[in-house]
Amino acid sequence: MFCLTSTTGYHDTAPNYLELEQCIALMACKNTDALRTIYRETNSAVYGFALSILKNEHDAQDVLQETYIKMYAASSSYHPRGKPMAWILTIAKNLARMKLRERNKTSYESFEDQEQFFYEPPNLSLEDKMVLNTALKELSSQECQIVLLHAVSGLKHREISDLLDLALPTVLSKYHRALKKLKNKLSEGYK
Repeated sequence: MFCLTSTTGYHDTAPNYLELEQCIALMACKNTDALRTIYRETNSAVYGFALSILKNEHDAQDVLQETYIKMYAASSSYHPRGKPMAWILTIAKNLARMKLRERNKTSYESFEDQEQFFYEPPNLSLEDKMVLNTALKELSSQECQIVLLHAVSGLKHREISDLLDLALPTVLSKYHRALKKLKNKLSEGYK
């Protein structure tokens, strides 16, 4: 079994999509090592994306785990198209939306009130955790999703446009606006 380059925190480059697709094919043969490899390479992106939708660490952890369970079960139906991260994040998005519908049936405390239930996100350094928390507090939900999908998942803006059903110019403008907001907020912390 090959070994994907393991990184922690935010990806400077996208995961190797060919190797991810090979792992998905191995998962279809019930290879749990392939699942571990995919988890190690993508869990930060999946967690960050789920958190950007749900605004609740506990629910994001649940969606993180459910994503890999569902992905393992559905791996035999995956058709390689060079976009395994889009497939993985679509599963996470659908599970997060289901979680939101469940949440509407029950009452939850606000995101800020949930801090005592914080679970350490996978593979995030203290600095990455601070940036993620700042992004969640300062950016709109859509801006946060776009930034996390690009910075954490390594998706291209066009792929984000497809995943979120937004026009490409909208994704680009929201991305640049969000980066300015984050830069301004983070630079305030250093004054």
